[in-house]
Order: sequence, then C-alpha cells, then structure tokens
Amino acid sequence: MSFSTKILVLGATGYLGGSIVTRLLEHPRAANFTIIALVRSEVKAQKLETLGITTVVGSLSDHDKLEGLVAQADVTIGTLVLNDVAEQADADDLPATEAILRGLKRRFEDTGKAPILIHTSGTGVLIDNAKGMFLTDTIYSDTDIAKIEALPPTALHRNVDLAVVAADTAGYAKTYIILPPTVFGLATGKLVDIGVQNPHSIQIPGFIKYTLARGKVGIVGEGKNVWGVVHHDEVVDLFIVLLDAVLSNPETSHGREGFYFADNGEFTHREFVDAVSAALADKGVVELAEPTPFAEEEYKQMPLLGFFGTNARARPDRSRALGWKPTKTAKDMLESIKPEVEALTQKL
Repeated sequence: MSFSTKILVLGATGYLGGSIVTRLLEHPRAANFTIIALVRSEVKAQKLETLGITTVVGSLSDHDKLEGLVAQADVTIGTLVLNDVAEQADADDLPATEAILRGLKRRFEDTGKAPILIHTSGTGVLIDNAKGMFLTDTIYSDTDIAKIEALPPTALHRNVDLAVVAADTAGYAKTYIILPPTVFGLATGKLVDIGVQNPHSIQIPGFIKYTLARGKVGIVGEGKNVWGVVHHDEVVDLFIVLLDAVLSNPETSHGREGFYFADNGEFTHREFVDAVSAALADKGVVELAEPTPFAEEEYKQMPLLGFFGTNARARPDRSRALGWKPTKTAKDMLESIKPEVEALTQKL
C-alpha cells in the first residue's frame, strides 16, 4: 500500500513557486504526491485544477485558512520571497509565518510526526551598507552556523528565519531555509503556458523598468559592491534536490543547520549597470552614456535602489554537498539582460 505525500505550495503562481509546482508534476514520484496550492485568484485556481492540483482560494492574510492548510500537509514549501525589498511585505510577514508554524504544530500533535517546512529567505539577510563604494571580503558559508547565527535579528528576513528555526528547535517541525541571491532567467513550463505563473524575476526587471522611466541609467555610488547570482531553473533544482533528500532521509541537515545558500557566481553593481545600459541603448530606448548617481530623492521613491548598492556574498557548501550542481554563472546573468529588455520593451 502506498501513501500519498501531501505537499502544500505557497506562492504557487509566482516566479519560483510556479516552477516548483511544474517540477513536482513532472517528478518521478508524482503519482505519490498530492499537490495543494493556495492562490488568490479563482480563475487561476480553476486553471491549476485542470493539471490535477488541489487549490484553495485565499491569501497569506487568511491566517485561519493558512493554518488549517498547513495542518493537513506533510510538506509545506513557501516561495514568497525573491530576496528583495520590494517583496518584503510578503517575505517577512511574521503573522503569516506564525500561522504556518501553528499549522505545523497541529500537524505534529495530530500525527506524532514532525512535518516538513521548506522556507524561502534570501541572501538579503547578509547585506551591508556599502552604498556601492567598496567590495567586502566577508563571505558566508552555509556550513558556518556560528557566523549565520551572529547575524542581527534586525537584518532583512531575519525575524522570519529565526521563527522558522525556533519551530525546529522546539521539535514539532523539520525546517529548511533556502536563501537565493539575485535570480535571473525567464521561467518556462506548464504554469507559464496556461497563463497562471509570473515568468519574471523582481530585481532585474525592476531596475530595467526604473531606468526606462528615468530615461538614463543610474548607479549606486561607484558600483564596486558585489552580489551572488543563480539561474531560475537551477535554484528550482535546489528545492527539488532538497525535497528528495528530506523525503529519503528525515535527518538531512535542518533547523539551525538547515540553511542552504544558492549562489553560483558573483557580479559587481557596475557590471550589471553597464549591461543594462548597453541592452537599452541597443534597443534605442536609452542613450548609451556614463551612468549618473541616483539622487537622494530617488532612493526615497524606490527603496530597492539602495539595495543594489549592498554586498551579499555567500558560498553554498551545504547545498553542493547535498548534490546541487548549478552551471550558470554571472556571465550568463549579464547575457540574460538583453532578452529581459526585449520582453519588457515589447510591452511598452
């Protein structure tokens, strides 16, 4: 007799979540999965149902509904953060996280078995205040627990990460936190094809759109700071690699040892700005010129701009040891900017 593993995906129509759902549908063990998605749109829910996905219409603010769904699941995958300030309202929604944790606790009390939570955070938790003026030599490894635990509780995403780890420490859940850096590449697959999934990341299109509105390319400081990078498909690979590991071995590193970075290369802010400038100039929508520093007023209008001037350097030693094998690098990210510009300018 085979038992179905109930997998709840939060953010199932998002950039990462939609692709995770697609991979679950195509998984070798898909026949043993019951995939459940919490979605805001009735129309999208109906489309997902045609793929065999169980849907519930609601949002993260429906705390009782959220708690109840989690209490019915063996695995909860939360994909509501892409490591950027613009999504912080979802990423760092502590009340929603507390509802999820209550659901996990109920599941444990009902079954006697600790349910699984795979939570998405981001390397934004590592940022400094470089303002584009320097490259830091501080690099975090996901195996260096002491260094991660030394991060201040006020750091971006940290309040939620700490609550997630505390649930594992309490013993009523096995928790795992994936921390992507800048994610690039257009999402493809079944959910994109049926029109329910957002195919775009946040950071790169956001900067391109702002540049188009500004009329010329801007830069934070001197652009010397560095960020990590990962291709969309390869961070989704990590979710599946981790899920497979956890389902086959419940003692896969979890809790305070359950941080998994997803970096595969680095780029400077200046390299990124120059690539955006060249791609927009090639389309004839922005004149190719030396980038101009953002004004103080611009940072107030778009807080994400300051984020582009920070350092966040990470080494995915634990992720690689698990069997994750990314191949796309910062060079690929810089080359991906041109098709992003093509896609965005077609909508103008």
